[in-house]
Formats: sequence, C-alpha cells, structure tokens
Amino acid sequence: MGYGCCPVPKKDQMTEPDTIRTFLFLQGPHGPYFHRLGQMLAAAGADVWRVGFNRGDRAFWQTTATYIPYRGMPDDWPATIAAILQEKAVTDLVLYGDTRPIHAAAVAAAKAAGITVHVFEEGYLRPYWITYERGGSNGHSRLMDMSVADMRLALAKADMDLPDAPSHWGDMRQHMFWGALYHWFVLAGFWDYRHFRPHRQITVGQEFRLYLKRLLLMPFHRWQRMLATYRIRNGGFPYHLVILQLAHDASFLKHSPFASMTEFLAVVMEGFAKGAPRHHHLVFKAHPLEDGRVAVLREIRRLAREYGVEKRIHFVRGGKLAQLLNHARSAVTVNSTAGQQVLWRGLPLKVFGAAVYAKPEFVSTQPLPEFFAQASRPDSKAYRDYRHYLLETSQIPGGYYASRGRRALMRQVVDMMLAAEDPYDSLISGNAAPRQQLRLVT
Repeated sequence: MGYGCCPVPKKDQMTEPDTIRTFLFLQGPHGPYFHRLGQMLAAAGADVWRVGFNRGDRAFWQTTATYIPYRGMPDDWPATIAAILQEKAVTDLVLYGDTRPIHAAAVAAAKAAGITVHVFEEGYLRPYWITYERGGSNGHSRLMDMSVADMRLALAKADMDLPDAPSHWGDMRQHMFWGALYHWFVLAGFWDYRHFRPHRQITVGQEFRLYLKRLLLMPFHRWQRMLATYRIRNGGFPYHLVILQLAHDASFLKHSPFASMTEFLAVVMEGFAKGAPRHHHLVFKAHPLEDGRVAVLREIRRLAREYGVEKRIHFVRGGKLAQLLNHARSAVTVNSTAGQQVLWRGLPLKVFGAAVYAKPEFVSTQPLPEFFAQASRPDSKAYRDYRHYLLETSQIPGGYYASRGRRALMRQVVDMMLAAEDPYDSLISGNAAPRQQLRLVT
C-alpha cells in the first residue's frame, strides 16, 4: 500500500507527550545509512517514517511498518507530500541533497508548514567528514551569507586543534558498490513503481550499467591513472590543475553558470591558451566517480587542438588529488568541494559557481587569463579560520558508505538532529557539543 496507490492507514491514536518528534525520511545516500539513522532516532524516542520512490529505497529500509511507498505520478507529489506531513504530524524532514525535484518540493512544503528540514550532503571537507545542515546545503546553505568576520566572532568560544587535510576518499569502493546495488534494485523492481523518474537525465538501466562498468574497469583505470600521474610528476614542467566535477551533480547543475561540461572546458582552455606562459601545462583531473556518460576526454582533446595547446594538456582519471596538488601552481574548478584541499595548501584557486568556500579572502577574482599568467595567493589565515568554523559546526567525522564511517557518524549526528539549535546557532550560543577527535574511518 502507499500514496499514489491506495490509502495508508492512519497513525494509531495514542496519548503521547507533546515533546514527541516525528521524523520523515525521503531519499538518502545509497546503502543502509538512513535506516541506521532512523533506528537510532527511534531509540531516542522519536517516531520515524520513510517515503520510498522505488525498489532501491525499499531495499535499504528494513522496517516495513514505517515505510510509505509512493507510486503516484511525479506531478502529484507536491500535494501528496503536503498531505503526508499533515497526516503524520511531521516535525522534522530528513533528506540527502535538497535540489532533486522530489526533495525541492518537499522542502518547500515543509518550510511552509514550519517543519525543520535536516539536509545531509557529502562533506564540504571530504572525505573524512560529511555535511549536516538545516534548511539547505551547498548554494542554499547558511554559509553562503556568512562572512569570515562572522565566523571568527562565533569561534571566540571554540578551541580545537585542526586535523591534517585528508588526501583521498575514505570509502570510494563501498560508495560504488552501494550505488550499483541500489540501481540494480531499482531496475529489477521497476514494475512496482511504474511512475518513478530518476532525477538524472539517463534511465535507471543506463545508470546501473555505468556503475557496473566502472566497477569492472577499476583495475584498468588505475593503471592509466598511475601512468598519467607519473608522467606529470616527473615531467619537470609547471602546471595548473583543473578539478572536474560530475556533469550531472547537483552543485554543477543548480549552482553554476554553465549549461554543460563542454562550456566549462572551453572557458578554461581559452583562458589557459591566452594567459599561461608557454612552458606551463594544464592538467584535467576527473572526478573519482566519472563514469563516461559525458565524453570529457574527447572534448578536452578537441578543445586542445582548437586552441593549439594539445602538447601541454594532460588528463588524469580519478585517483588521489593530493599527489597532483602537491606540485601544482594553481587550481581551477566550477564549485567542487575539492577546492577546500587547494586552499588548505595555500594555492591560488579560481571558481566559477556558487560555493560555500567562495569567500573574497581566499578565492581569486582575477579574469582567467590573468589568473593563469600570475595568480594571486589566498589569505591562508582567513581560510584556516573558515575551515575551523566548519569543523566546529556542519562537518561531522565519518562517512555514509563504509560501516566504520557510519558508526562514527551515529556517535554524534543523532544528538545534533535532536538539538534545539542548528550547528551554526549552537556554536554562537555556546551549546555546541564537543567534537570527536578524527580517526581513520574507512
């Protein structure tokens, strides 16, 4: 039974204290994280529900009694979520990312009803942290309207040693495994949720095949990556690094000025050809989860020929960012969270889209040709204070995909969700909970 099919039974009428919280979960990271989180909230005394939109959502939510399947048409979802929020007396909405259509509609309905919205995302300081905020994330985050001066004022009561910058993703293999398994469930159970439409532009079957192909080709891609990295590190030439993102990622689609990845590549290639010294090279580093749905390498080669710089262009497929950053002169990205690793090293950084770290103190405002010619360096002290602020507020040690990472999250995130104040206000009021010392969580 479910919305869009037939009525869901009304919640049992019981005499309950007014302090009971009711959490409604929507779509989460691939894997069991949301179910584990729901169990912990229930153990804390809250009521917990989950709306699922496909068999993948159902597979990772093991409590049948609290699962609400939505089998209706996409156009009917805004009215349906408003009805669910009212019927279940929801006080808190929980979701992963706030821009996919079903989540954007739910956030709007929740805010209109005065319901607290809990948003999870990949860590702004990934890979050993995840992001937890209220109201919105990335371009919708409260960080967008905060100045470094505001953050320094809030930090007056904080005193914490900062851990070293992470050098690699903590749970990439698990991430890919859970992603492939999720899309297999979606594909195998399509008949049960006939009206489900993924928020990506490709079909569920295509996405599953891309995940599977990526898993199978990992050994070959690793060999390619090692060879390309060796040539760059031992080439003896100065180089600038372009940190690529997934063209279907929400940060790229919703918070950047580019309609396609090709547009971004063309802007960067033109700026490099016009401004960079002739002995400098340009290295494009693909996202670790790049799966080939966009012909990035082909476009890079085409544009390099067009601008006459093909002998100075390199491409690295995924891998550790630190190995390339340690020798780079500067970096360019749309709004990747990897830009934080650039700033942590004190390297010049140019961004084009909305990003929580795009503060004038440490992100270059130079035109791109001028940036490649002689980039201005960031204010590293300002960035250190900014990073300190994030670690005291929205960044939680742990990960969604590996079991140890999930355990690390549970030790802290549930209390943060149950707190009266969001992480930013808690720091200002002096009520922020002590933070865990970072340990390896892969």
